[in-house]
Amino acid sequence: MDILRFATAGSVDDGKSTLIGRLLFDSKSIFEDQLEAVERTSADRGEEYTNLALLTDGLRAEREQGITIDVAYRYFATPRRKFIIADTPGHIQYTRNMVTGASTADLAIILVDARKGIVEQSRRHAFLATLLKVPHLVVAVNKMDLVDYDRAVYERIVDEFTAFAAKLDITDLTFVPISALHGDNVVERSGNMPWYEGSSLLHHLEHVHIASDRNLIDVRFPVQYVIRPHRSTDPELHDYRGYAGQVAGGVLKPGDEVVHLPSGLTTTITHIDGPNGPVAEAYAPMSVTLRLADDIDISRGDMIARPNNRPEVAQDLEAMVCWMTPDRQLTPRTKLTIKHTTRTARAMVKELNYRLDVNTLHRDEEATGLGLNEIGRIGLRVTQPLFVDDYTRNRLTGGFILIDEATNNTVAAGMIISAR
Repeated sequence: MDILRFATAGSVDDGKSTLIGRLLFDSKSIFEDQLEAVERTSADRGEEYTNLALLTDGLRAEREQGITIDVAYRYFATPRRKFIIADTPGHIQYTRNMVTGASTADLAIILVDARKGIVEQSRRHAFLATLLKVPHLVVAVNKMDLVDYDRAVYERIVDEFTAFAAKLDITDLTFVPISALHGDNVVERSGNMPWYEGSSLLHHLEHVHIASDRNLIDVRFPVQYVIRPHRSTDPELHDYRGYAGQVAGGVLKPGDEVVHLPSGLTTTITHIDGPNGPVAEAYAPMSVTLRLADDIDISRGDMIARPNNRPEVAQDLEAMVCWMTPDRQLTPRTKLTIKHTTRTARAMVKELNYRLDVNTLHRDEEATGLGLNEIGRIGLRVTQPLFVDDYTRNRLTGGFILIDEATNNTVAAGMIISAR
């Protein structure tokens, strides 16, 4: 079975955590003691229904305030597919958490309260999902029970969001009317909305096609670790030298000719070892160990690619970044550490081109810095060459994080627009 990673987003109180709780509950993916604890807490709080949001809102502050603060990851599976859920906050002050949760997602679910319609946060999260190149977008119009399952309300929201989406780069957009509280159209089709002819939300999640979303053309293998079992008593392992990492793009097979970067030396793959033994081919996002025909000086941070299909080798980058720390601002001349795939280097912000208002999409070219949760376009100069692709082409080799040199805290997430 393949794995679908999806993130939930939307405005405050749109029901993101309740929806995930409903998915876990109706798919029988929670333990009895978890359900008993949630039922007990709901009863203690005098709530009429079992508060399924408590399955994901685990922080005390989240329960006290009734909001989601941090990204909560949950896991469940059906006979058809495995799922990793990132429940992301709706408040604007937690934009960085939403960026974190959506950065690795195959699909984003944007919840819209049927009573309120499309609000500012709905547009903001839709834009962030497209900025992060999440391939599939689902707009779940929630709380349909509170508008008497009115078809006109649903269609008005669909029309309004479709008009807004025309301004964005969305490749796959789906609408589903639901009630997370009662389970309408979440796991099973609802009899309360006979006018809706589409599938339930879970059915869509099970069947959405994600295999073609990954880049299977450009071979990219960032080397994470060199495996050399020096002390092995097994004669077959005495001369073993393998290069471990996660495939970031393309398909690798024994016999393929590859090039090592930065040296530019070419060689051939002789074996590919997986966690359970040799494999015939490796593709993203598999973690494997490559064995090569020639002894080349390869270390962590290097890249293996095709001789005629190489990434850009660059020290100057144009990128969009989301600033994630309240302790300081990102300004020109700021010095940071950049982590790109498995390579780490020092970097300096050369320029801030503009700060982006994610609500209006206005570019403020007079901005002098980026504060917490703000997004902007910057120019970076890196002390050593990085092997990069544009983020639109490969999210793994096109993404990076920036780290504070003094505290070692992650202060920004970035997406490469171009390299030179």
